[in-house]
Amino acid sequence: MKNIKLTPLADRVLIKANPIPEKHNGIIIPDTAKEKPQRGIVVAVGKGTKDEPIALKIGDVVIYGKYSGTEISQGGEDLLIMRESDIFGIIQPK
Repeated sequence: MKNIKLTPLADRVLIKANPIPEKHNGIIIPDTAKEKPQRGIVVAVGKGTKDEPIALKIGDVVIYGKYSGTEISQGGEDLLIMRESDIFGIIQPK
């Protein structure tokens, strides 16, 4: 990943969504049939608010709402910026 130059403010986080596979069981999925990803990796975090520090850290794999966040492009990559409260949980490795 290229260096991220965007630093989220307060309780916001920057997420790189997991890519949607182009094929599933050998079938090519057209763009119109693809669903938005709901899982991604945290690439930058804000400092939190005075009352609530950020619980996430860079590298956390998270699940978020289908329509959460705002899509932005940074360094040629498509990212999402959203509030930490829009994230449902952290996926822990087994």
